Amino acid sequence: MGPRKGENAKLSSEGAQNRKLTLLQAIQEAMIQEMERDKSIFLIGEDIRIGGGFGVTRGLTDRFGTERVIDTPISEAGYVGVAIGAAVMGMRPIVEFQFGDFVFCAMDQIVNEAAKLRYMSGGQISVPIVLRLPVGANRRAAQHGQCSESVFMGIPGLQLAVPSTPYDAKGLMISSIRDNNPVLFFEHKLLYSTQGIRGRIDPHLPQGVPEEEYAIPLGKASVVRRGADVTVVATQIMLHRAVEAAEDLSRQGIEAEVIDPRTLVPLDRDTIIESVRKTGRLLITHEAPGTGGWAGEIAISVEESIEHPIPIRRVTTADVPVPYSPVLESAVIPGKEQIIEGIRSLF
Repeated sequence: MGPRKGENAKLSSEGAQNRKLTLLQAIQEAMIQEMERDKSIFLIGEDIRIGGGFGVTRGLTDRFGTERVIDTPISEAGYVGVAIGAAVMGMRPIVEFQFGDFVFCAMDQIVNEAAKLRYMSGGQISVPIVLRLPVGANRRAAQHGQCSESVFMGIPGLQLAVPSTPYDAKGLMISSIRDNNPVLFFEHKLLYSTQGIRGRIDPHLPQGVPEEEYAIPLGKASVVRRGADVTVVATQIMLHRAVEAAEDLSRQGIEAEVIDPRTLVPLDRDTIIESVRKTGRLLITHEAPGTGGWAGEIAISVEESIEHPIPIRRVTTADVPVPYSPVLESAVIPGKEQIIEGIRSLF
């Protein structure tokens, strides 16, 4: 795939195409490049001087010093409040949560302060803050395996980035850091150490990460696979499963168009609706539970915009806490086969 409109990545060069990074490495590179460019950027969170919970900040203390890589006590409300105050005063903090689940300890700071200060001040105050949340089930049970994107989608003033590939992770992180509004940056833990699902990148997805800086605009979806029979919308690890499902169905005569929203707020509804007008069918899949999930928002947006009724299906996790047992975790979280079954039910 070549560069998309609005992106300044130079993917045409062989070096960029062949330069493979993991999602973790891509996020770290984006933060390093931005911290070198802008002295107002700093990192804050628990244990980040030794790399944090997953090693994303490993080595950054030696590079930037303890004044820009700040370890905190176990108090999410405390260090998020510090970051918001610093952002209001002109700094650009990047907050790391050890696990995305711990964001709920800082809900008042995020929902009632970060999300609303710009509006309540009539635009006089900006809150340029990035909140990094490792999410997704990876056999760590109910309090360490949630996907919480849908919880924040209905909070005006917050932006939500959901990168699925190393290429997107770097470009979206750079845009998030430069944005003057708070961004929640959701990083799926199972994608940290690989370039894609099972350690590979699907040929339909971006194949390399340019070394130079580049920004992917927030609110611009990516059509990662073209098809004429059904539209599939997915993010993060579910995107990889959806592409695999589409490849299997292609051999059976069903061509799925797979769309990665990249960000849920702002949401590129136009790209999704344009695709559904062409295919006449829609399936949305995400790892969060179905009730109250963001799939419902996309479904109703399409329903309100299409002139005639179309079949729509959601494939989501069951409405239960994430189980600890690997067998039960696999049973409640959709895989490729569930996506294939969901697509087939639309015909």
